[in-house]
Amino acid sequence: MSDNWWREAVIYQVYPRSFADANGDGMGDLAGIRSRIPYLAKLGVDALWLSPFYASPQKDAGYDVADYRAIDPRFGTLDDFDAMLEAAHEAGIRLIVDLVPNHSSSEHEWFKAALASGPGSSERDRYHFRDVDPAKPEVPPNNWQSVFGGPAWTKTPDGKQWYLHLFDSSQPDLNWDNPEVHAEFQSILRFWLDRGVDGFRIDVAHGMVKAAGLPDTGGDGTIEMIGTTRSPFFDQDGVHEIYRTWRPVIEEYEGDRIFVAEAWTDSAERRALYLRPDELHQAFNFDLVLAPFSAVDFRKAIDAEIANNAGIGAPCTWVLSNHDVQRHVTRYGDGPIGLARAKAATQLLLALPGVVYVYQGEELGLNEVLDLPDEVREDPTFFRTNGEQIGRDGCRVPIPWRTEGPSLGFGDAEGWLPQPEGWAEKSVEAEDGTGGSTLEFYRQAIALRKAHKATGLTWLDDPGDNAFAFDNGAVVCVVNFGDEPVGLDGFDGEVLLSSAELAEGRLPAGSAVWFKK
Repeated sequence: MSDNWWREAVIYQVYPRSFADANGDGMGDLAGIRSRIPYLAKLGVDALWLSPFYASPQKDAGYDVADYRAIDPRFGTLDDFDAMLEAAHEAGIRLIVDLVPNHSSSEHEWFKAALASGPGSSERDRYHFRDVDPAKPEVPPNNWQSVFGGPAWTKTPDGKQWYLHLFDSSQPDLNWDNPEVHAEFQSILRFWLDRGVDGFRIDVAHGMVKAAGLPDTGGDGTIEMIGTTRSPFFDQDGVHEIYRTWRPVIEEYEGDRIFVAEAWTDSAERRALYLRPDELHQAFNFDLVLAPFSAVDFRKAIDAEIANNAGIGAPCTWVLSNHDVQRHVTRYGDGPIGLARAKAATQLLLALPGVVYVYQGEELGLNEVLDLPDEVREDPTFFRTNGEQIGRDGCRVPIPWRTEGPSLGFGDAEGWLPQPEGWAEKSVEAEDGTGGSTLEFYRQAIALRKAHKATGLTWLDDPGDNAFAFDNGAVVCVVNFGDEPVGLDGFDGEVLLSSAELAEGRLPAGSAVWFKK
């Protein structure tokens, strides 16, 4: 495990609920993840990012943390965590864990103590409480709206105060103006670093600090989490002071450990501020998640990321899917067209300098499940919007490991969400060793990326409309975003990898190719 591994790593996101179920209860667990470490090692990834596994009532799939130092019994025990971590390290795979510092669960001991202590108490100062106005008892303190829909304020059971929650009402926002909150999270960082984790992905890294006085936002107070603009509660400059106190903590530990920010900002320039040398190591670049499958849009996003990160010496990050967004196979058109474009986009990302994130199941070509029955949905977005927004359950369906079984090898019982028709043929068993499968394509692409490391990016002449080409110092990558084949005249060298079969020197629609330099 080399130093600065995180500057060019391939990092695989594991969503524990939906990865592998070892005990047959329909919910993924840490023992299940441990059992699949050999699969991940064969895939060739350098690190895992684990979504939350902490003790939680699971109102928001674990992003409502009741105890930051305990494992939720659904997932196992601390011993299970240690065994999984040891197995990953033995396989040469690092482990990044989720940290949720913007809010806790309403079942957290701090919040329960706050409700028991009453207005004006030191316990309530750990969160954002405001008095109910007797003249306007149904009007919240400001016009902020929850990202999950509805007001961002809920009354306490006694009706005397409101409390703030930018997400579900079961997720009260912590008050980062309180020194106790700072001390607690530094202690939490050390708890997991002492156990040997290799870093933290910081959930809602742009949301912890609120503007003084909690002023109204413009308009109706609604702010989208994805693609958000700055607001009184997102991307406030004060968050950077927090990270400047965290960086010395992680640097106390050997092993080149890192922080990764989930920071939705309104520009690449604002995102780059999180990456200054005394703050965080990486910040997710979601521009390609938001971009249509277009040469112009992809090139614009790539140029902005490279330009802004170069000035501060931080690695670029590239991602197409995660647990919060529709799978890119479906965004790009679903069916054969969507899958072809998804493979091309992945091959493009793996040719770029920097870090690539892979969301579990995308290496199988899994599509978004859009037709889940209402009765199985769990995303609070669905309930807070009365079903107007279906939420994120469709990208969280348990992944298929085998061609048969009640949950296609996810476990010995049906999974917590049902798998759709057609996923048996997309299972690991079906794709493993099968020429032309998406899984084998990912394995080959990741291996070639490591053998032919990018050292930079130089744009070459475009081979056609809605297509582009670049030289990364080791390979020439050509991507056709269009609906018609493009010629490859002028591009020569050994073909290392093509996401679709080349025909008479032409690159098919929605495909990519690498030429060895």
